[in-house]
Amino acid sequence: MAGRKRRSAKTGLPPGSLIHVGERKIEHSSITLLEYGADTLEERQFDTIAASRAYTPTQPVLWLNVYGLHEPEVMAEIGRRFNLHPLVLEDILNTEQRPKVDEYGDYLYLVARFFDYDDETMTVSSEQVSMVVGRRFVLTFQEKPTGNFNPVRDRLRQGRGPIRSAGADYLAYTLLDTIVDRYFAVLEGLSERAEHLEEDLMERPSPRILETLHHLKRETLTLRRAVWPLREVINALTRSNNFFGTEVQPYLRDVYDHTVHVIESLEAVRDLIAGLLEIYLSTVSNRVNQEVRILTVIALIFMPSALMAGIFGMNFKNMPLLDNPDGFSMLIATMIGVAATLALVFWRRKWLG
Repeated sequence: MAGRKRRSAKTGLPPGSLIHVGERKIEHSSITLLEYGADTLEERQFDTIAASRAYTPTQPVLWLNVYGLHEPEVMAEIGRRFNLHPLVLEDILNTEQRPKVDEYGDYLYLVARFFDYDDETMTVSSEQVSMVVGRRFVLTFQEKPTGNFNPVRDRLRQGRGPIRSAGADYLAYTLLDTIVDRYFAVLEGLSERAEHLEEDLMERPSPRILETLHHLKRETLTLRRAVWPLREVINALTRSNNFFGTEVQPYLRDVYDHTVHVIESLEAVRDLIAGLLEIYLSTVSNRVNQEVRILTVIALIFMPSALMAGIFGMNFKNMPLLDNPDGFSMLIATMIGVAATLALVFWRRKWLG
């Protein structure tokens, strides 16, 4: 794929090398800053690194969001400004990671994934979200502008809820909650598609349905690979009081419960798809058995006629009915009678349906 860098680009380089791994999804990186207090909110966008260097935050909490991870110089400047470990910057630029959490003394580094579902193509797409949580700041890094965090921005702008009066830990919780809530929307789309396939399968199984079922099974596997590690990440956060205060811990436990619910719903969808695959294979096998049975019955009905025709077709001089003027008619009548009798027997045994 054009514009995509793979892990092999880092071969032989020292740890902490800033090499972007993944697909370049936007032309230029963009940096937005929201800093706020209980009564104040300031929002800025930096188009250049120099502009970001010249600005000094003044509010108690700040949220810095970066779109586009393909410019290492931007990551290097952010790492210098917030004193981030080189391995953290390296992980941010690697967009093919599984969800995880690492603690670096003054901050936490989290990795999660946003998912979207396209109902037309029945495809699940994902985007890595890297998050650095400090005492007074939250840094988020995304591959492209998706608008998934817009509800959180709106809450900050409008001052709805306790988010403006709370600290950076509550903001981090809100972002995690937004990520987990997105999983429910994806699961609803997959579940509805699976239910529609179940109805189609009962009416008329076809190879198209089998192909769709295998496709959905692969998509749920992709989702499962992200949800299970995310549960462990949130579980680890609920056990740590270093960056999430006691006021935020109940909210984190609620997010953990939501994650467990997502996993249970995902497993239910996977079981439904597996059951539909079994139903498809069973239905096709049963249909083949019915067709083979019908062909066998037809062969049995005409087998006596074939036997009689073979016997009377033998080249002997002395055979019954050869000299009888009505011999041919009698033989044909016998064939028809035997075939009709067999057909009646098979029909009463319901072998013809």
